[in-house]
Amino acid sequence: MSDVEMGEAGKAKIIDGNAIAKQIRQGISAKITQLQSTNPTFHAPHLVIFQLGSSAASSTYIRMKLKAAEESGMTVEHIQIPSDAESGATAGTGVKKVLEAVTKANSDEKVSGILVQLPLEGAGKTEEKAVVDSVDVSKDVDGFHPENIGLLSSRIGHPHFVPCTPAGSIKLIESTGFDLKGSNVVVLGRSDIVGTPVCALLRKKDATVTQCHSRTKNLQQIVGTADVVVAAIGQAEFVKGDWLKPGAIVIDVGTNYIPDSTKKSGQRLVGDVHFESASKVASFITPVPGGVGPMTVAMLMNNTFEAAKKAWESRRAKKLTPLPLDIKEKVPSDIEIAVAQTPKPVATIAEEIGVHPDEVESYGRYKAKIELSVLDRLKDRLDGKYIVVAGITPTPLGEGKSTTTIGLAQALGAHLQKTAIACVRQPSQGPTFGVKGGAAGGGYSQVIPMTEFNLHLTGDIHAVTAANNLLAAAIDARMFHEATQTDKGLFNRLCPPKKGVRTFSKPMLARLHKQGVNKTDPNELTEEEAARFARLDIDPSTLTWNRVLDTNDRYLRQITVGQAPTEKGHERKTAFDIAVASECMAVLALSKDLADMRARLGRMVVASSKAGEPITAEDIGCAGAMAVLMKDAIKPTIMQTLEGTPVFVHAGPFANIAHGNSSIIADRIALKLAGIEQGDDESRNGYVITEAGFGADIGMEKFCNIKTRVSGLKPNAVVLVATIRALKMHGGGPAVTPGKPLDAVYTQENLELLEKGCANLGKHIENAKKFGLKVVVAINQFTNDTPAEMELVQKFALGVGADYAVPANHWAKGGEGAVELAKAVIDACSEPSKFQFLYELNQPLKNKIEIIAKEMYGADGISLSSEAEEEVARYEKQGYGGLPICMAKTALSLSDDPSKKGVPTGFTLPIRNVKLSAGASFVYPLVGDMSTMPGLTTRPGFYDIDLNPETGDIEGLF
Repeated sequence: MSDVEMGEAGKAKIIDGNAIAKQIRQGISAKITQLQSTNPTFHAPHLVIFQLGSSAASSTYIRMKLKAAEESGMTVEHIQIPSDAESGATAGTGVKKVLEAVTKANSDEKVSGILVQLPLEGAGKTEEKAVVDSVDVSKDVDGFHPENIGLLSSRIGHPHFVPCTPAGSIKLIESTGFDLKGSNVVVLGRSDIVGTPVCALLRKKDATVTQCHSRTKNLQQIVGTADVVVAAIGQAEFVKGDWLKPGAIVIDVGTNYIPDSTKKSGQRLVGDVHFESASKVASFITPVPGGVGPMTVAMLMNNTFEAAKKAWESRRAKKLTPLPLDIKEKVPSDIEIAVAQTPKPVATIAEEIGVHPDEVESYGRYKAKIELSVLDRLKDRLDGKYIVVAGITPTPLGEGKSTTTIGLAQALGAHLQKTAIACVRQPSQGPTFGVKGGAAGGGYSQVIPMTEFNLHLTGDIHAVTAANNLLAAAIDARMFHEATQTDKGLFNRLCPPKKGVRTFSKPMLARLHKQGVNKTDPNELTEEEAARFARLDIDPSTLTWNRVLDTNDRYLRQITVGQAPTEKGHERKTAFDIAVASECMAVLALSKDLADMRARLGRMVVASSKAGEPITAEDIGCAGAMAVLMKDAIKPTIMQTLEGTPVFVHAGPFANIAHGNSSIIADRIALKLAGIEQGDDESRNGYVITEAGFGADIGMEKFCNIKTRVSGLKPNAVVLVATIRALKMHGGGPAVTPGKPLDAVYTQENLELLEKGCANLGKHIENAKKFGLKVVVAINQFTNDTPAEMELVQKFALGVGADYAVPANHWAKGGEGAVELAKAVIDACSEPSKFQFLYELNQPLKNKIEIIAKEMYGADGISLSSEAEEEVARYEKQGYGGLPICMAKTALSLSDDPSKKGVPTGFTLPIRNVKLSAGASFVYPLVGDMSTMPGLTTRPGFYDIDLNPETGDIEGLF
């Protein structure tokens, strides 16, 4: 006899599957309610059931599951796809549609569990297996995925989910109080759905399991030895009472129909066990129906709840695995440090911050594009904290804003376990092969692989170059054709008949609409309308669009085009700019999405007509083609720091004539990935550190007044980078020149010179405060800086209004050297942002220019040349007066004169000219002589750059 007592004499106790299943469903509902009450970000589990065809039996099972899910506090979606027979489609169409739907559900974060209702109508076993195998193992609540089955069979493995019927069967056995350990259990059946997995579960309970089937010899004798019998053999009333060992527990999994004339349907549902005879011998027995069936559904609900909980916990988990640094006391060269570190695969970095595999477009092992679809997926998430890194007025050597940006990200991510994403611009090869070198940071705070970062990357600058030069070629071609053709000939060539039919292209329709012509048939235009449409009548003297090249090339600052005999004497003077000075790059950086970029490219003004009307890229007709060239460039590139924290590299607008900041799209994606859900604890928030080019009077001012106006994002704090070296220069120290040794005052303690120079830092702190921002001064420590010098700067900064002033040694120590800086940033971001703009847009352009000059630079006022006055008047007449201002001036002084250091006073800011970037949506006044094409020095950086022919390694980048 079993240890378990019998019911009434000679009668087994009924194991009520309905009652136990109800308890499980109620328990799940209570767990969901409890979890949601303490964690508002946990949403009700969502189960998706896929059905191919309309089988009555399958539909009945699905209705049971729908009802059970509702009682368990879950939501269910039933997706029914017509079978090939129902739809009349070719064989395999239905299965293909199911596979597509499953793939979509796999990537949908709202879906907790996926169930494929078997059998799939009209599908073979191989096709069914392909569909079942396609379910993401983390959502395989049926437990049928090969990985789940394999882990179930492993002695030490733990499946993500246990198949529901076997799990329910074990629950029913355990409900009797029987101890399975050491007992003899006979399982009848060898299916992958019940027989085999239930054997695996029983073995994990330390039972001695014998698995039998219909062809097992001496089957009755084997069954007679069992303490527990699990019947899943698929034959009606196969096991008889006299087979059983007295007191055995019987779990009947069978569902079979036998004829029964007393039933309205003419049939009756029975199990694999002859219930009447077995119940007289067994101690416990499950009825059919009402036994295993409801437990299967209950365990499905339990698996779905566990799937939702695991997914929720996984999304909240901090999964970043930092890379250790091998820090040397004597800091090696940047490239030596960079190549010594082995980066993580970019797919790993993306996964660690919550980017899905289908949102990653790899460019090799260590860099990838991020799809913009991540913004749609995370649209309901709150943004993370937003920090802009700026600097004091720099020396020509730079003061380490990039290094500080990277070091701060490493400190937050690798040392303080915060989600931290750095957003930086893509470097131009102009400075890489010129004077400045790379822009990957330096020392132990770098972006890696730094060679890939500094050279080509994912080709965005090349795409911008191609788009810019396509427009330049189109402008010259249009001017040539207008000069050499009649109105009628021009119109006929613009709208040639194709198979006898004339049509307008998309940009042509846009031009007609701009002219107030709503006709769509070229044949309907009047002669006057056709002439106005076809002839742009560009005034060559107003042309502002140059060709670009991503190389420092002084001989392209002025060129003559059109000298070939084929151009019939239509020569004109023009110029090249460096590629990152193209308005296309500024557009890329300020676009919010693909549609916005397309619209901005079309709005770019390249000249005025002789009648004074703005001529746009849309008028030229190539804005759409330009967007095609830049369609991949709009996706940010993800890389990593030396310590394995994520970096978004995107766009590279010139910091003089453009706004000098990385892209809005990169910042938006980073802020969502670093953010938290509604109701989540604030301590879980992450941080996005974005760098602004040049000094704070340029980069930070443009970030605040231009970039944030477009993005609608509010920064929480500014990190203001200062160096002892630069402050000494502002105190009257000798000039600092790239390539020449530093004067002794920069390598020895000199508190007097330093104290005088701190006024420049004070002005930048004052400027940042005008935007309502918390100011964290990062004193970027160099090797020769003394403790007394660091203390002087720290005290000064706090005394003039900085909220925090922290020495940082990330160049020599990596993230560890910026931990105190990171803590100050966290504290600065603990309060809601009080960000405000410096000026309102609804003022004349001249007023806005003057506000920046006075408030940011300390000028007494501005003076506009006659040419600048004319341009301002023209732009306001053309409707561009409401745009923000993007000042183009030297970065080496707060004034227009690079030689004036510290805080110049008593000067008037001269505005030589004013240009328009209508696509980027700003007006840029030119202060003094601003070159948009740098030149090479006598001793450029390319002298040191070479390729090792034996290893293929790049040498000499710094």
